[in-house]
Amino acid sequence: MSKYVTKQRRLLLDYLTEHADETLSAGRIAEDLSGDGISVSAVYRNLAELENEGRLHRAAGSGKEQSYRYSGAESCRGCLHLSCTRCGRTFHMGRTDANRLVNAVAEAEGFALDRAETVLYGVCEACREAKR
Repeated sequence: MSKYVTKQRRLLLDYLTEHADETLSAGRIAEDLSGDGISVSAVYRNLAELENEGRLHRAAGSGKEQSYRYSGAESCRGCLHLSCTRCGRTFHMGRTDANRLVNAVAEAEGFALDRAETVLYGVCEACREAKR
């Protein structure tokens, strides 16, 4: 982690914590924080640092711009994530189901899933119902 937390970094961390259930593009983050006096370069620099620290993860996105998912929030520790490809929201998989999935993959494939890095993509219930 950085030696000290600047005001810009604190505002960015607060923003990411408030949006922990979303996959966000760097551009959207910069735009949303521009009114707080955070420069675009400061957003990108801090995003890179958070990614290097393992607190922010690149997410697969359908657009050209890189998207991120914040995993530094306490509620994200040890969780598997489900990400909606339509609305971009990210959900925590229930621990019981996540444990079953992790154990099934380990038993069947001899493969240990990295919970912090694993995101399952699909369509959330709200988006499925909206399409009806």
